[in-house]
Amino acid sequence: MADTIEHVGVVGSGLMGSGIAEVCARAGLDVLVVEVDSAAAERGQQRLGNSLQTGARRGKLTQEEADDAFARVRYDTDLGEMADRELVIEAITEDAAAKVACFRTLDAVVSSEHAILASNTSSIPIMKLATVTKRPEQVLGLHFFNPVPVLRLVELVTSLMTSDEVIDRATALVTTQLDKTVIRSQDRAGFVVNALLIPYLLSSVRMLESGFATRDDIDAGMVEGCAHPMGPLALCDLIGLDTMRAVADSLYGEFKEPLYAPPPLLLRMVEAGLIGRKSGRGFYDYGRSTAKSQQAPA
Repeated sequence: MADTIEHVGVVGSGLMGSGIAEVCARAGLDVLVVEVDSAAAERGQQRLGNSLQTGARRGKLTQEEADDAFARVRYDTDLGEMADRELVIEAITEDAAAKVACFRTLDAVVSSEHAILASNTSSIPIMKLATVTKRPEQVLGLHFFNPVPVLRLVELVTSLMTSDEVIDRATALVTTQLDKTVIRSQDRAGFVVNALLIPYLLSSVRMLESGFATRDDIDAGMVEGCAHPMGPLALCDLIGLDTMRAVADSLYGEFKEPLYAPPPLLLRMVEAGLIGRKSGRGFYDYGRSTAKSQQAPA
């Protein structure tokens, strides 16, 4: 068995799935992306092309490299096409039931006895996904960060069952082939980064909700006073308030600590469809929202 992984599958082509496909293709890997339908696949392909062209315009890669990377990624709507993949990374919605169903299917269709099944989940326990497969020792978490082509960190999350060989192969892929930085995490909700980050972001929402400070002052305080690249409320919009709620729910469900509980304002904004940049409006207005009107306190 070759140690080097050459054939990668990605399930989902949203922001995270497209970013993962891009970094794998730019590293010279053969990439297959599977989506729920042809329309979603077309959107994912367009997202990939736009990102690669933006990178070429900014001098991050040459036009030839962008074209070659684009050509290395193909799209399908049938998970059965993942049969020959040496690594499959699931990057669908942050919903436990959907991910469990995906892993059951992948376990049935991926034929290689050495294949690694990975999840890009930001909060769902890896053991929950591993136990629905017949190969729990080959399941782990590879949590990339948005935007994937820019941010170098990947959290490698192992369950109690993940084998040392799989850990070594996945680490080599991320560090050597993808040229990213790995940190290891135990299989706990939120892992390392979100267990630290989400309480901070939720605190900023509570501060706004209570009228303690305005949106702009909260964000300016952390940018100008703590040298953060963006304020917490702007970061909420970038992550997506729906994703934040899912992670907060997972953290609170596991630890029962009040600091992990999503505040009412966050819940109401998600219900209204005001989930940040991807909807056109969250704590900031990005000019393309179709959600119902709702103003956060200021």
